[in-house]
Amino acid sequence: MRNLVINVAALSLDGYICEDDTDFSRRFGPHATPPAPDDAESDGMALDYIRHAGVHIMGRVTYEGWASFWPASTLPAAAVLNDTPKVVFSKTLTEAGWPETRIASGELAEEIAKLKAEDGGEIIAHGGASFLQSLVRTGLVDEYRLAIWPVAAGAGTPLFPAGQSYGLHLLSCHSFQNGVTLVRYRPLTEQELADREPAGE
Repeated sequence: MRNLVINVAALSLDGYICEDDTDFSRRFGPHATPPAPDDAESDGMALDYIRHAGVHIMGRVTYEGWASFWPASTLPAAAVLNDTPKVVFSKTLTEAGWPETRIASGELAEEIAKLKAEDGGEIIAHGGASFLQSLVRTGLVDEYRLAIWPVAAGAGTPLFPAGQSYGLHLLSCHSFQNGVTLVRYRPLTEQELADREPAGE
């Protein structure tokens, strides 16, 4: 059984995902102009994480953007992403031209359960925002790997859907020179959540 890891490359302090064409993305995000301060350490750690992936999964919008960029890219991550198996979750795509990619069109929780039952490295989940929220709702996420930027976005799509609380246990925390903090959490187990309930009178 392999783990499902949600990977968010830019999350605001108030919990919003950095999406294209938002103020967060334009002014502060990883691809903002002028660019965020360079931090080779954070780049190296991010590359190390994706090297351990057995499969990368994503929604249709992210897939289409990545499929048009990474095959021709010379960035260090390109070879890893191009050669590693990928699954795009979509009910509308009929073909996936990016090598090592297949389409999953079934019910999300069922498709994730099948992937987790396979042998291999971690399942690394990337955007888009609605896809990540849907994964959170399945209750099948084993780890959240979040790069938290020193920004309060004020609006946008939150990683965690409203209306429910999520207990998390901190696995690790690392701060970089550019002000970004990489945190790793795992969801609390049912027993751990029960232990936190107030004792009855």
